Amino acid sequence: MFAKLYLAFALIGLALPAGASGLPPGVLKSLKAAQIPAAHVAVVVQPVDGPTPLVAHNASQPMNPASVMKLLTTYAALDLLGPAYTWKTTVWTEFAPQDGVLDGNVYIRGSGDPRFAIEHLWSLLRQMRVRGIQQIAGDVVLDRSAFNVPSIDPGAFDDKPMRPYNVGPDGLLLNFRALRFTLLPDNGKPRVLMETPSEGLRVDNQLRAGNGECGSNWKDLISVRLIPENNGNRLEFTGSYAALCGEKSLNLSPLPADAQAGGLIRALWKELGGSIHGQVRAGTVPIGAKLLTQHESAPLADAVRDINKYSNNVMARQVFLSLSNDGPATAERSKQRIADWLAGRNLRFGELVLDNGSGLSRIERISADSMNRLLLDAWKNPVMPEFIASMPIVGIDGTMKKRLKDATATGRAHIKTGTLDGVKTAAGYALDAQGRRYAVIFFINHPKAQAGAAAIDALIDWVAQRRLGEKAPLLENE
Repeated sequence: MFAKLYLAFALIGLALPAGASGLPPGVLKSLKAAQIPAAHVAVVVQPVDGPTPLVAHNASQPMNPASVMKLLTTYAALDLLGPAYTWKTTVWTEFAPQDGVLDGNVYIRGSGDPRFAIEHLWSLLRQMRVRGIQQIAGDVVLDRSAFNVPSIDPGAFDDKPMRPYNVGPDGLLLNFRALRFTLLPDNGKPRVLMETPSEGLRVDNQLRAGNGECGSNWKDLISVRLIPENNGNRLEFTGSYAALCGEKSLNLSPLPADAQAGGLIRALWKELGGSIHGQVRAGTVPIGAKLLTQHESAPLADAVRDINKYSNNVMARQVFLSLSNDGPATAERSKQRIADWLAGRNLRFGELVLDNGSGLSRIERISADSMNRLLLDAWKNPVMPEFIASMPIVGIDGTMKKRLKDATATGRAHIKTGTLDGVKTAAGYALDAQGRRYAVIFFINHPKAQAGAAAIDALIDWVAQRRLGEKAPLLENE
């Protein structure tokens, strides 16, 4: 009798006590194997066309969602800005060029484009060349005033300051502030090729050949140090690189914003046959300057796809700030706009804590119930196709490419993942065996969370195998 009552409560979606779990047996088994108590897990599974959850465990508990928080940021952006929204990077001058010489400054103003990559910068510089500029007698001034954000310590989060995911937001973000290197073995000594040009930066390769297999931690075996010199900077590579790694790419962010922009712009401008006599520096476009040319980004829907498929933190932070109303963008303005947007959709998440909208944060919080309500709301929104298509397809692409391969769920779920120390999460949509779609949320906050991937996969595959009329899982203490 009591078992039936508890089951009824689970079916009408009431949040169960932390010690009582309505989780499927396969999920419980995986959590036990990972030594993760059910009290540190929050799960909700609900059909998108149904009024109550199929599973609701610790649903109201505020949890760190890691990169799953990107779903809130990208859904808000798609709905508020529209999938066709674009960013413009513009070039301004105060004087017209004479005989190929611009007697003054060139001003490049950003608008927060999350993916202004090297090819886009090259195209913009080429537009300047074909408009008659060869020599820039003055400076190249970088206008980042679209964002009013404090500079951050890139090593503060995880003591890895050169990892590109730690780059802070920038109103004029050039090529993610990253340099791409190619590593490859060559006659017993690893080679380092600098794929991204940067004038004034020299590679000092002191890598030695490593023995044995190429492990998943191959990046951690390489140390990189930036050493200032009189005529530029030297980037020193030490450590080991195994020959069995073959050819691999290594993306780094070793330079401050102005130095990275200066090196890249000077190198590309020189390749285009031009010269710069002045500096590349920060500043603003003066009153009276005239628009010379511009680059328009790909639409927001494309940016959202990159953010969610590959969990791009830098792009997520750029989009988050682009939600600010009026004047230079700030985190507080973006938070307020998202809060107003949620309230307008009757989505009041009292426990919500937003930091930077990317999930790369120790303080961001949301409950599984609130994330479930967000996903159910998105299902009914006109931007739903763009939103769902932005998430990794289980076993097919993005961050879910290597998970649940050849399982029932392969190709039948769109799931955004999240990972931090002590955090493992997933949320998205999954189809059951008869084509009914469910919102699926799984949060783990526990020191052993990284071992919880199998439990998350077990839940997704359990949903994919379900058939109409099957009962919800029984409580583990029944």
